[in-house]
Amino acid sequence: MFARRLGRGLVWFVVVLAAITGVRAWVIPPKAPAPKAPAAKAEAAYPDEAAQAVAARFARAYLGWDEDKAEEREQLLASVLPPDTDAAMGWDGHGRQDVLAVQPGAVTETKNGQARVRVEVLLRPVIEAEPAKGKKKAPAPAEQPARWVGLDVPVVESSGQIAVTGRPGLVGIPEHGPKAPDTPTTQTDPELSTQTEGAVDKFFAAYAAGDTDAVTAPGASVPALPAGVEYKGLVSWSADSGGGDTRTGTALVSWSLAGASVEQVYRVTITRVSTSDAHRWQVDDVRGGST
Repeated sequence: MFARRLGRGLVWFVVVLAAITGVRAWVIPPKAPAPKAPAAKAEAAYPDEAAQAVAARFARAYLGWDEDKAEEREQLLASVLPPDTDAAMGWDGHGRQDVLAVQPGAVTETKNGQARVRVEVLLRPVIEAEPAKGKKKAPAPAEQPARWVGLDVPVVESSGQIAVTGRPGLVGIPEHGPKAPDTPTTQTDPELSTQTEGAVDKFFAAYAAGDTDAVTAPGASVPALPAGVEYKGLVSWSADSGGGDTRTGTALVSWSLAGASVEQVYRVTITRVSTSDAHRWQVDDVRGGST
């Protein structure tokens, strides 16, 4: 009797277990999970900044030569060239050329850690004058007009360091920049422009005089211009249309600088400062440029 009940209980246990786990799982074992594919190792980005720095140093030394200082040029070039490289780099040792500015640009990666760096260089050739007939001393060297040139510099990255791999090549630079996209016209607020013109004029006078605290809004911090800049006047001022106690506008200002007059554009933020019985507009921020 006991054995019969035990056998019946085992049967029901098997039926319940099959319902829970599924008969198919008994017959066909579940597949083992597929191994995860190893994560692809991301390639390290090319060290553009280091390549630009080395290429700029090279370009300044390479294009700045003086036949009286040939050894100095070679020492400067050797600092970015592999050992045992001819540091003359194709220069015949004659002439003089001054480098006024260097601007590194795009880095184009090629292969095997190599890349090409575009560097733009502002040059001024210097022509040595011949002594006049009957005179021993030659007149001062004649400076030629400054000009921009492009230089493509080949570099290579190895063990985290950048070196110039060979002679570069001069390339041309466009005569003009690309065409700028059309920008929407900003609507102006004539009434506010007239109302705030005096405050803006007073600010720029103080901006050049070296003390802006008295003409800026509470809490504003606008460092004054350096000595040597003289304010000539506010050529134009127009506040943008809008609302609220903080507004923005465009100022055209005339400065006297280094013996010349120059007109420059500023975007000026003004804030309405209120007291118990009146309010006035004061400058809160100023940024050069029209945008």
